[in-house]
Amino acid sequence: MISKYSNQKEKLNIEEINQAAEEIKKGNLVLFPTETVYGIGANALDEKAVKNIFVAKGRAQDNPLIVHVSNLEMVNKIVDNISPIEKRLIEKFWPGPLTIIFIRKSKDIIPDVVTANLDTVGIRMPSNEIAKQLIERSGLPIAAPSANVSGRPSGTKVEDIISELDGKVSYILDGGSTDIGLESTVIKVNENKIDILRPGKITKEQLEQVAKEVDVDKHVLGQVEKNEIVASPGMKYRHYAPNTKCMMIYSENKSKLISEINNVTKELQEENKKVLVLGSKNNLDKYISKNKWNMGETLDEIAKNIFTLLRKVDKENVDLVVIEGVGEKGLGLAITNRLIRACAYNYKKIE
Repeated sequence: MISKYSNQKEKLNIEEINQAAEEIKKGNLVLFPTETVYGIGANALDEKAVKNIFVAKGRAQDNPLIVHVSNLEMVNKIVDNISPIEKRLIEKFWPGPLTIIFIRKSKDIIPDVVTANLDTVGIRMPSNEIAKQLIERSGLPIAAPSANVSGRPSGTKVEDIISELDGKVSYILDGGSTDIGLESTVIKVNENKIDILRPGKITKEQLEQVAKEVDVDKHVLGQVEKNEIVASPGMKYRHYAPNTKCMMIYSENKSKLISEINNVTKELQEENKKVLVLGSKNNLDKYISKNKWNMGETLDEIAKNIFTLLRKVDKENVDLVVIEGVGEKGLGLAITNRLIRACAYNYKKIE
């Protein structure tokens, strides 16, 4: 089993990408970067290879995978037909961090293990050059969920996930830190309406430039019941979570937000319990906790940093992590979606 660590951030090493592509063709697993997060990928047309993804991650089989492609020819082999709105979405956002749920053409092409036995399949064309070259040089669509053990925060750099996945994959392509830090937006087109199943970098506001009606699925900020069927990954099971208990607090009123986080901190400190606060750069000095980490100043920075921070909190041996919420506008919806799940729905919104 090969483990190759080569930082591709500044210059592509085509020889190494070719070697990784050969592993994909052999039915093996490859860890690779995309612009969103790292993926653990296999030949999407090979049922046995795809099953190995679920084993490596400890992932439930009713959780569908996203298929990554490098050109529209691959899409046309998988998808029955593409609607006018879907064509506009492809033209506007591909390659990029948008996954579109299509009706799949045949079970004989994409195996049921990829789609969780659904008649739909999620497809994305990544913009990351390493990912594009890996797909192109293998000549195969690649099924790839986020590179992490299921339930844990997704991997945005190799050093965060290597201990979980080393020895479970045949090749590792290290492209440094990913650009975005959150998984792709997942959408499904229903007639002339776009449904957001999982928010990401491509926001509701951007999608409204393509369709007049854009709805956010109720499960984006709500829980999925045990027996409910979901078309998008990242929605049904415990996700993005450290082992340490977390709580998110949000208010549009900045003074109320700071006051509530400090009240929670004070109560626990009076019980001789340790609190770690994850806050935005502009508010950090206003929190009374001795332990506090900077999530970033902008939503883009917070999105890029949040999974790495969540991976580190377990080393701090605290009783509670209190996270400053960011709201639900623009990219904030995607960040809130991930943090709600990281906190196991322990979320307080102050009016």
